[in-house]
Amino acid sequence: MPSPLSPTDTTAAPDLLNDLQHQLAVFARRAEQTRLAGLGQVRNSMDRAAYLLLNRLEQHGPTGVKALAAGMGIDSSTVTRQVAPLVDSGLVKRATHPEDGRAVVLELTPLGTARLHEVQDSRRELVARLTSDWTPGERATFCTLLTRFNTSVSQANAGQQEGRQPGRQDGEEPAERDALAGPRDGGD
Repeated sequence: MPSPLSPTDTTAAPDLLNDLQHQLAVFARRAEQTRLAGLGQVRNSMDRAAYLLLNRLEQHGPTGVKALAAGMGIDSSTVTRQVAPLVDSGLVKRATHPEDGRAVVLELTPLGTARLHEVQDSRRELVARLTSDWTPGERATFCTLLTRFNTSVSQANAGQQEGRQPGRQDGEEPAERDALAGPRDGGD
């Protein structure tokens, strides 16, 4: 059985690694094109940042900005900036923390939950169409490997953030910007 590549071994299979990095670039472009094309009336109706924030709030319930940022691997200022239009549109509301009346948490509104589910349904239908000729095993394998890849990207980004200067505000991380948004994308 061949031994796995070490985390820094880029010479063992240069053709494979070149093909992989190229396919990732193509995937990122096509994922964005697909999101913009979408299905039905839901197409292009929710950007990636909004989708990931709403999905995280649905999975974890009311959450403070710092905890939300930490869980998503982005800066608090980025969360604050991305949440503002969601609050303005009535998808998210600010509420008093149930255990600490001085703190504020963000939570989905019923409208936010309904919109998230509408977009999830549309995206699920799209993925079903795109993989209609795949076996259930192929879908599961792809999901497992994509989840594993996203986890690796999140861990690499976390390591890079540890080396950043305190107070530096970089905004949205590359993995979040470039990955196809979906339920649980390696950190969310």
